[in-house]
Amino acid sequence: MAEAYDHLAEWFEILNDDCDYPSWSQYFIRGLKALGAGECGLEVGCGSGYFSRALAREGYRMTGSDLSEAMLARAARYAAEEGVRVEWVRADARKLSVPKKYDFLLSANDCYNYLSGEELPAAFRRAAGALKKGGIFWFDLSSAHKLRDKVANNMFADDRDDVSCYYFNRLERDRVTTDVTLYVRGADGRFDRYDERHVLYIHEEEAAVLALEGAGFSVLRAEGALGEEKEGSDRLNLICRKVGA
Repeated sequence: MAEAYDHLAEWFEILNDDCDYPSWSQYFIRGLKALGAGECGLEVGCGSGYFSRALAREGYRMTGSDLSEAMLARAARYAAEEGVRVEWVRADARKLSVPKKYDFLLSANDCYNYLSGEELPAAFRRAAGALKKGGIFWFDLSSAHKLRDKVANNMFADDRDDVSCYYFNRLERDRVTTDVTLYVRGADGRFDRYDERHVLYIHEEEAAVLALEGAGFSVLRAEGALGEEKEGSDRLNLICRKVGA
């Protein structure tokens, strides 16, 4: 079975076209401006780069990083097609190392769910190390409620003309393991099958906040998807400021 996003990368934005990416991007842009976050940003776990591209169009100097080479290749193609300038680099959030410090780090759409609870403290220290003093660290998680009560032990399907995608989810203690099966139409009209596995860890807000504070962050606020109430939301946004040197 392939690694996460080896095959899904090519179709990720298409299959997530119901996420309302424009509103989601504006939520981040408004929030960063209100915080006076500066102009130089790093998106950690950028995937195919939608948010980096949106921020770059607003005048931010963006770098997008991801562990998946397939995702970065797709991100670069989208940026070239749209005439948007973003630097793309391969990096692992667990051991993030960058040559300069940024005004803000943004990480949207589950990047830190791919890290276990034991890995979060070190990952947050790495994030702090990539920021200037006073820099903003804004990331989200798929909420514990979403993963336990909506995703776990369920199957979801998305059937399109050229691609069909099936998600088989099972709860395993502190994580949800998702086996993804893609059927992709080839040039000859026949469909090829691809399989890959994703593991998303369940993080409670209290544990994440403790790890953030231990890494030198002050949590400014915690809120749900697009700023809604966090209780019952599918997403938890943690908006933090680096307080150490």
